[in-house]
Amino acid sequence: MTSECFLKHGYFSASLITVLCVLQVIPASSSSVGVDSSHHSFIAFASAPDKVVDGSTVSLHYHCPGPCQLTVRVLATTLQETNLVIFRRKWLIHTPGDIGTHQVLLRFPPSILYRGSLHNREVLEVVELTLGAWIQHKDGIRRVSKQLQITPVSERPTRPPTECPSWPSQLMWRINTLRFARCRQEAVEMDLLTFPLASTGEGFGVDCRVQPLIDTDLERLRRRAVTKPRVALSMWIYLVQWCQEKQCSIFYHLNRDEKFDSPLIQLSDTGDLIIQAHLTEGGDEAFRTNMALPLWTWTRLDLYLEGTKVQLDLTWDSQTYVSNYEFQNKIYLDDTDGRFVIGGSRYTRGIRGYYGSIKYYRFGTNKISHDLHPKDVLMGLSEFHTECEELKDMTSSYQQEITASHFLSPVNQGVCLPHFVQIQRQFTNKTCKHRWSWESQRKHNTFFHFLRTMEEQISKGNLSFKHLSSGLFDEGVGAMFTGDQVEINMTEKSRALLRSASCFGNHKASLLLASLHLSGLGQAVDQPKGHVYSLIGALGDDRFALMHAGYKHTQGFDGFSKDFDMAYSYYSNVGAQSNVDVGKTHHSSQHILEHIYLWKLQDWVHREVAGRDLMDFLKYQAEGGDVESQKHLGAMLYWGQNGLSKDIASALQWLERSALQMKDPEAMYDYSILLMKGQGVKRNYTQAVDLLNKAAEMGSINALNGLGWYHGIILHDHTSAVKYFEQAAFNGSEDGMFNLAVYHLSGTIPGRPQRNETAAFLHFLNASALGHVGASVEAAHYLSTGGLKGVSQDTHRAVRMLKKVCERNGHLGFMIREALQAYLRGSWHEAFVKYVLAAETGLSLAQSNVAHLCEEQDLGYDCQWRYQNYSILNYDPHPSALLKMGDYLLASWSSGPGSLSALVRAVWLYSRAALMGSPQGMFNLFILMQQGHSLPSGIQDFFNVSRHDKPNIVMEKILTRCVESGNGEEGVEPCALALLWVQMGRALRSMSQSAPQHVLVCASFLSLCVIIVSVPLKICLDQKHPSARVVAQRARTSSVSQDGINTNTAEQNGIMGGGGPYIPAGSLRISVQNGKRWLSRTCDLALTLAGLVLCAFWTTLLYHLL
Repeated sequence: MTSECFLKHGYFSASLITVLCVLQVIPASSSSVGVDSSHHSFIAFASAPDKVVDGSTVSLHYHCPGPCQLTVRVLATTLQETNLVIFRRKWLIHTPGDIGTHQVLLRFPPSILYRGSLHNREVLEVVELTLGAWIQHKDGIRRVSKQLQITPVSERPTRPPTECPSWPSQLMWRINTLRFARCRQEAVEMDLLTFPLASTGEGFGVDCRVQPLIDTDLERLRRRAVTKPRVALSMWIYLVQWCQEKQCSIFYHLNRDEKFDSPLIQLSDTGDLIIQAHLTEGGDEAFRTNMALPLWTWTRLDLYLEGTKVQLDLTWDSQTYVSNYEFQNKIYLDDTDGRFVIGGSRYTRGIRGYYGSIKYYRFGTNKISHDLHPKDVLMGLSEFHTECEELKDMTSSYQQEITASHFLSPVNQGVCLPHFVQIQRQFTNKTCKHRWSWESQRKHNTFFHFLRTMEEQISKGNLSFKHLSSGLFDEGVGAMFTGDQVEINMTEKSRALLRSASCFGNHKASLLLASLHLSGLGQAVDQPKGHVYSLIGALGDDRFALMHAGYKHTQGFDGFSKDFDMAYSYYSNVGAQSNVDVGKTHHSSQHILEHIYLWKLQDWVHREVAGRDLMDFLKYQAEGGDVESQKHLGAMLYWGQNGLSKDIASALQWLERSALQMKDPEAMYDYSILLMKGQGVKRNYTQAVDLLNKAAEMGSINALNGLGWYHGIILHDHTSAVKYFEQAAFNGSEDGMFNLAVYHLSGTIPGRPQRNETAAFLHFLNASALGHVGASVEAAHYLSTGGLKGVSQDTHRAVRMLKKVCERNGHLGFMIREALQAYLRGSWHEAFVKYVLAAETGLSLAQSNVAHLCEEQDLGYDCQWRYQNYSILNYDPHPSALLKMGDYLLASWSSGPGSLSALVRAVWLYSRAALMGSPQGMFNLFILMQQGHSLPSGIQDFFNVSRHDKPNIVMEKILTRCVESGNGEEGVEPCALALLWVQMGRALRSMSQSAPQHVLVCASFLSLCVIIVSVPLKICLDQKHPSARVVAQRARTSSVSQDGINTNTAEQNGIMGGGGPYIPAGSLRISVQNGKRWLSRTCDLALTLAGLVLCAFWTTLLYHLL
């Protein structure tokens, strides 16, 4: 039905409702006149208009026995609002007298006078208009009112223009008026759940909220139907078992006061359904069906609510069973009040099983059409559980036969023989007593052969389902790999073994199967099967499988719906388990998460060596009586830090020695908590309290919290407990904040018995910011529901908060530690499997390490891309992962005509790495800017640049920030060299802007050319004639002897040859030597001048640089 149809049928009803609302506010009729007989005060209309006319006059007759106030008001009622004031005037009458008359000029706004036009953009569709007047004095109020006739919007005139509009405004108005109005899509048939949900039977479920309708007519009809609803609900459910308690919830409605509303659908411990509704007359009423829901099959539940009648249709195995019931009063159902809950919550447990799709019909329906969807996933779940029941029955029968020593085959083959063989051997003593069929044994042949290998343990009674599942998992993982390399080969044998392990409760096998089917490692991608194993692991309440499902729904990966409410359902379960695990972190099955990346393994090796050196040093200092060393050594051994294995006994010895010296308050606090809890030592409250009191006197904030815990839990002295908790919380203790919040929530604070959820939420929120696990779980609950006044719903923030808590879980840290140890041992396949299991939970560290293993073992580009891409989409990715993904995208863009979005994403990833302080990320941005690409606007503030800065200035600021944030990391040296080059270029450009300095620059380049030419020439001259000056001196003195007689007659007389002219013998040699001497001196002078010019140039350049 379109909106126009609803308008035609619903207009009269809306008018009637608004009339009733107005009559409640203005009880007097249009002609009624109130007269006070004792004081003789009255008011009446002398004249008043009958319809809305701007500028009409209202004349009033009134009488006041004393000072009074006269008021005239016009109220409008629209489809959205009632009692909207559109006109009001007040007058004070100080002098009493006879009957007075007062005239009022009515002025109405254009929104109720004219239709919509270019000059009247806002139009008010008025349902009722009431003209009222009253006179008020010290003894009372007298009123009078009158209804005014309303002109429909379509009959109103057009408002005359008050100014000349611009041509663009007229054009846009004409374009908009020519458009056809379309009916808006309304969510009257809603899909509350589109993806299957695994419900563990605990207090965790999915919240669904229904918003008011956008169309005013439909919303008006919905509000009318609150006390006479006509709705329908349809859902698919798959029960694994009936309720372990008396009742558990399938679906229910919580109103804004956190109370049960209509409808409430529960399951009993016998399989019956209980339907409860809230009635309009108050109170609740319920009825119970006489038909139990079946197990291990998909059942469709259809619920029709109309007025007082309820119809429940149950369909399974192509059969429909109908139940009808009629309540004594009408059902009250406002679906926008509060929220619907699928499964469990803090108020009730949910069912143990699966939910398929859920549909909700807000205006009801005559017949529901709701097929099983997604069929391949839901039927895959049914087939898996049917097969698991067969395997469990087979295993139980096999155990009984082995125990009773009634094994069939004489060679102990463990095979149930065919019927004709049994007939042949019917006269022998050995007969087939197996309870499983031959077809079943052949179907599960791989499992049966594995079961035969466990015969010895079965005969001794040492084989439980847990040990069986562990053996199946190890065997299945071993069958996946060939040799020592990580080369996955998903064979039928490995798949069957892992599937059997999942049947017997090893949900690491479920998660591994889901990961392999979703990622395509070792086989083709099969998302439906991956979804099946994901849901199976989540149903098993496995931490990793629940985190996996929550992570997939958070990101919307691998065919999972992006749904934060479903993600919160899974993460809240793991958060509750993590809150319990925090108190058991010292157990051998848990370990603190260590952020060790495989490509930076050398850093970890250096840290391990340093840790061993530190261990030796601390041990030496601790044995010498150093309190600080004793405390640190005890903590390292207690938590297994710095590569050390956990040693609780040794840790307690060092903690005791450090505490009993009464010097370190934190050491005293740590040991006192162990004494109170009796962890590793005998519980001793007296000694613990003495240590806590002394530690508190020495300034330990944690000791205050410990004293509060002791007084509240052990002594039940809540006054003292609250005092200690308040002191601890005020000084920044997250435990103190959490405990104080619990007191506010329970309402047990002495003198303040009321529950204060607002104060509790604020304390939870503050403690969660400091890393408190329990506080994070509680704060996330309030954020996800939005039911607390003043706290808006923010499921995304709640999921993000819980994800951080879950990733600190000790079991996940233990898995990461085992994977690292396997990698160091060279067991590549074991390391790969453990890292993959951790990576599928959404842990960025594990995802980066899996991508590194895929690259190192050459498992394919898709494997690297998948997990590297996952790691960067987390809340806290490692900068190296961002850089690698940026390199992948940039390479794909550069190698061919790739999409421009790849380049944009690469720049964005480099920017994120730069924001995290990565020098390499900053250098990559510099390179891209050199190539002409622009810097993203979101990172400009980080580098203190604006869009008006020139590219050279931006590049210089990037490189400067890179050098400043280096701290010895790789990428700083390129940044420093590039910064020097950029700054020199800037200095040269600055010098070229001044004429003298420009000449100096040119002279410096000319000087370089002179040096290039002069230096080799000078060296050549010096090498060929090293004693030129000595030879010249000898030429001048060798011609004269000691007694002054010329001995060189040849030179004196000359040489006459061929009748030519006379040529002195030494004249030619002397002129050549003089030319070389002159050339050498010229080179010296040129080098000197060039040096002076370069000195001046570098001096000027350094000036501009600095």
